[in-house]
Amino acid sequence: MLKCKLFNGFKLDKDAKIYVAGHRGLVGSALLRQLKARGYNNLVTRTHEELELLDQVAVQAFFAAGKPEYVILAAAKVGGIHANNTYPAEFIHDNLVIQSNIIHSAWQHNVTRLLFLGSSCIYPKECPQPMKEEYLLTGPLESTNRPYALAKIAGIEMCHAYNRQYGTRFMAAMPTNLYGPNDNYDLNNSHVMPALIRKMHEAKQRGDKEVVVWGTGTPKREFLYSDDMADACLYLLEQPESKLCDLFDDERPPLVNIGCGEDLSIRELAEMIAETVGYSGKLVFDSTKPDGTMRKLMDVSRMKGLGWAATTNLRKGINSAYQSYLEKSK
Repeated sequence: MLKCKLFNGFKLDKDAKIYVAGHRGLVGSALLRQLKARGYNNLVTRTHEELELLDQVAVQAFFAAGKPEYVILAAAKVGGIHANNTYPAEFIHDNLVIQSNIIHSAWQHNVTRLLFLGSSCIYPKECPQPMKEEYLLTGPLESTNRPYALAKIAGIEMCHAYNRQYGTRFMAAMPTNLYGPNDNYDLNNSHVMPALIRKMHEAKQRGDKEVVVWGTGTPKREFLYSDDMADACLYLLEQPESKLCDLFDDERPPLVNIGCGEDLSIRELAEMIAETVGYSGKLVFDSTKPDGTMRKLMDVSRMKGLGWAATTNLRKGINSAYQSYLEKSK
């Protein structure tokens, strides 16, 4: 049985070697910003060209040589409904291989703590709302992103299994829908927020009279600013073990939801983005396109119980994301 070490003296030193896997993406870049802002000065990153995470031998060699003390596993193949439907094999294969290589090497090389980043899509399609951590594996998944969700569920179970068998301290954080600086604005592979920002902006530039939005507009989604997500992740890594006893338990996975606890409809989101961008045309909802899960609201009581809550207002966050898009598209 895992026994929680009631050790309140744990301290994540500012010079601790911290490896951020996937530092160029939306999640990883936000983590780097937060780490640097907090004064951490021994950060390790590798580009895809420098380290192929699908290569088990290369990953093992990296850990053996670099010996990171902490690992934040944000590297993943991600995308929206269209990408998930188009590349299901890559979504399950690449994510399984990346996370297996890193988690196993982290154990082999005595990483003190690892934080595995997942997604709210791990929960059942017809999940009670808000979604609590214990609802994992209680029903069928949404078919449009099942390969990705199954890979992430495997990563959670892997963290739990290594904790149980080897006494590691690996955690799994499941953020809700994220947005912010350095997002992916590719209309074929992006999530709903960046896709709508780009669509509205380009429609305004062209003077289009209408913008087509996928689906009926009725599904509800929760959105979290990427820097808030990063703040929550570092908050978890910095906690003494006595506050994390609930996560290091034989009976349930070391899983914690990260979100703001509030949602809105896709129609409301589209209207808010149109207002932010300054697009005044008509919004047309294409009901022939998939809606996905009708609602995905996180229960964030576990993080609140640890003393953390999101702080970025959605309207303010969308404006920051739009300004970032304008900079990126210059």
